[in-house]
Amino acid sequence: MLADEQEDPREVVWHPRFAQRVVGQDAALLQFEKAFASGRPHHAWLIHGSKGIGKATLAYVLAKRVLGQGNAEQSSRWIEAKAHPDLYVLERQLNDSKPRKLKAEISVDDARGLANFLARTASGWRVVIVDAADDLNTESGNAILKLVEEPPAKVLLLLLSHQPGKLLRTLKSRCLRLGLAPITPKHTFSIINALPLEPKPEIEDMDRAVEQSNGCPGQALALLNSQGAKAFAQFAKLHNPKLSEHLGIANALSGRSVGPDEFPIFTALLLDWIAVRAAEKSSSALALAHEQISEASRIVLGFNLDRKQAVMSQLKLVNDALKAS
Repeated sequence: MLADEQEDPREVVWHPRFAQRVVGQDAALLQFEKAFASGRPHHAWLIHGSKGIGKATLAYVLAKRVLGQGNAEQSSRWIEAKAHPDLYVLERQLNDSKPRKLKAEISVDDARGLANFLARTASGWRVVIVDAADDLNTESGNAILKLVEEPPAKVLLLLLSHQPGKLLRTLKSRCLRLGLAPITPKHTFSIINALPLEPKPEIEDMDRAVEQSNGCPGQALALLNSQGAKAFAQFAKLHNPKLSEHLGIANALSGRSVGPDEFPIFTALLLDWIAVRAAEKSSSALALAHEQISEASRIVLGFNLDRKQAVMSQLKLVNDALKAS
């Protein structure tokens, strides 16, 4: 493995390119299979759904299906080794900092590599995976749009999107949509349980992560060892909480040992929890608390304010809203 790959946080042994099948997305898989079997499938597909739901897994499985005609085993090995000559993955690259980090977007320079790939002659199908289309900037988005409008022969373009509503309207209009729905807790648990995680997570932690994931295996994996997720689980168990219990949760999300993603994870789970209860109770007080916490968290993150105090304020807003409901 190259040094650059070792620094890439996406390079794990359960990367989607190693997947041989898709769990819980039979309808989407069947929709594509029927189209491809017709002999004239649409050239551009927008695979959309929540982050972590399995869009990249489906894209790589489809790529193996399309490129594996004739020698599926060899084609699969090449894809897993990132060496298939007829597959191009357009994604965010690492910057030149030390340590290297992922860039915030897919640049037009990255898209030029795709143009070079498509300029080569090929006798069979070629597949392009854009992971994710949400990361395209204006210039790279327009470059992809041109490809979608004037596709070369036998090129299949798979665009992945967490938030398709934010993509260029002209880009979306030229793609067939392949929407992925949340999968069952049983399927989510089976996916996480099958991963080669070391050390093996406790069953209790896997159950918690699955419950919090809303049917998204990737989200469950991210939440498995998250301090923010564990802090939220602690909050969700409280009944008539005391100040000391709120303080314990806030302390778990502050300090130098706490990663930068833990406060946003806790806040996202808390906002989902509030939204469900606001709808159940038709509570304007909880709806207002949701709005206030959402806005306050943006300020906290934008100005890097104290997380401990922010969590205490969030929990007080929730308590006050519950009392008023």
